[in-house]
Amino acid sequence: MSQTPSNPEIKRALDGSPETNNEDESVQPPMPKNYLILSILACFCPAYPVNIVSFVFSLMALNSYNDGDLDGAQRLGRNALYVSIASIIIGLLVIATYCIVHYTTDTV
Repeated sequence: MSQTPSNPEIKRALDGSPETNNEDESVQPPMPKNYLILSILACFCPAYPVNIVSFVFSLMALNSYNDGDLDGAQRLGRNALYVSIASIIIGLLVIATYCIVHYTTDTV
């Protein structure tokens, strides 16, 4: 017959397993949205200074999260969202104005 290991040996084997060794792992909170994709897409609209500001806010939000500043990352991400939306609206207004002026003027 085979002998089963005693109880302390089983415990010692389980203590060294990676599933039970959670001391070194620090729980990192989830990353707030930085709207990087939206700010990159907003860069294709013709409102160039505003587009770049939204892109910079988005990158600053990412850097703030990497530094551990969650409140700053959330605030900068929200600013990136607002500026990206503003630049898309400004870009659409510029395109609409250009189309209206181009197609309504009489060129003979």
